[in-house]
Amino acid sequence: MDPVAAGEWGDGVAYRIERIGTEDWERLRRVRLAQLLDTPTAFMETHARALAFGEDEWRSRAARVNEPGAIGLVAVDEAGEWVGTMISFASGPESAVLVGVWVDPEHRGRERGVTDRLLDGVVRWARTEAGARRLVLTVHEDNPRATAFYRRRGFEFTGESEPYGLDPGSLLVEMALPLA
Repeated sequence: MDPVAAGEWGDGVAYRIERIGTEDWERLRRVRLAQLLDTPTAFMETHARALAFGEDEWRSRAARVNEPGAIGLVAVDEAGEWVGTMISFASGPESAVLVGVWVDPEHRGRERGVTDRLLDGVVRWARTEAGARRLVLTVHEDNPRATAFYRRRGFEFTGESEPYGLDPGSLLVEMALPLA
């Protein structure tokens, strides 16, 4: 893994922000399964579906975040455990999309700063490596914690929405952060 940044917060727990490596497919699988159990409406697949994927799929996912125009970041605690993720892909000539956002419940909270540090790394990548002028995401309409974080960090609603694929009766709403 490639270290991106390190930091220590008020509780004395140190976190490193690192890039997901192609060899990290097993850790990526483990974290993805935890994400889907913890916050099922935040992602576009079910735990049962992800659990059924074989090694080839997980290796492919780890490789995908290492391709040009992509980044996968993880927050690593002092015990070496992955406790948060953010993934971004260039999605056009001047934008990037943010996906795979999650922090383990035991490591959440503004005072810990894990989510902020992950987003700082993605924003830096989007500006410098992807050449994006805006960072776009969709968030489930019933996820006020995530929406509040994004708003605090400068994201605004774009007015766009789409049906949530796992429950078409609910919506994913689009938010964007200008990077220019």
